Amino acid sequence: MQILVERNPSPAKLDVMGVYDWPIWEKEASTFPWKYDRQETCYLLEGDVIVTPEEGEPVQIQRGDLVTFPAGMSCTWEVREAVKKHYDFQ
Repeated sequence: MQILVERNPSPAKLDVMGVYDWPIWEKEASTFPWKYDRQETCYLLEGDVIVTPEEGEPVQIQRGDLVTFPAGMSCTWEVREAVKKHYDFQ
């Protein structure tokens, strides 16, 4: 299971995907476990996070990243700077 990160995708791609119509989620600096029951794609508007999968290397995500998390992945989120993101579950 791999976290896919696309740094600074084009505004045209975000528009085609409908990212700006997705709901927004916000979280203050904190550390917590998370399990993805479904695949999630998100676009970070603000923040700096280290996501560490149970099996795999830590991945840093930050403002301007388009990220896809696979269904079934368990991980720990370390929110180092408050996060604001658009998100969509498939």
